[in-house]
Formats: sequence, C-alpha cells, structure tokens
Amino acid sequence: MSESDVFRFQLFVAGDALHSSQAIANLTALCVDYLPNRHDIDIVDVFRHPADARAARVTATPTLLKLSPPPAVAIVGTLNNTRAVLDALGLGNS
Repeated sequence: MSESDVFRFQLFVAGDALHSSQAIANLTALCVDYLPNRHDIDIVDVFRHPADARAARVTATPTLLKLSPPPAVAIVGTLNNTRAVLDALGLGNS
C-alpha cells in the first residue's frame, strides 16, 4: 500500500462537546468500515490549539478536513449521514 492510498484526515473539535464526541465516533466507525488500515486521523481540539484552527481556516466545529488523497474536502457537522459523507469523500461507490 502506497502513501497515496491512505486517507489523511484532520477533525477539528471543541473539547468534549456532544457534537464533537459524535463526530469522532462517526468518523472512527466510517474509517473502520470503509477504510480499514487505510486511514490516519488527527483530532485537533480548537480550545487547546486555536492557531491550528486559524491556519486551517476552520470557523465551526466539528469540521473534518480530508487532506489526502486529493482533492481536499471540508465537511462541517457530526458526520452522522454516512452516505453523504462517503459521497463527499469520493467513496460513494464503497
């Protein structure tokens, strides 16, 4: 498996807020089900790392950024609509 086969994500959350916890759980489940051994998730708490959120131009939480493979994608919300998230990530046929 090459580096280009790995989906790299940054998930920006607001501490332990309910929507943040839901987004973490939903992204984790999605990756286990649809990208086993092909994902890397970096969770960024905007309260602890506000500069990272500013640098990524994240203005709402939770926000998921797909960094690779291209194209880059941003999704705001709890990621509870699996079909819509898969489509946005280019995995709609999975």
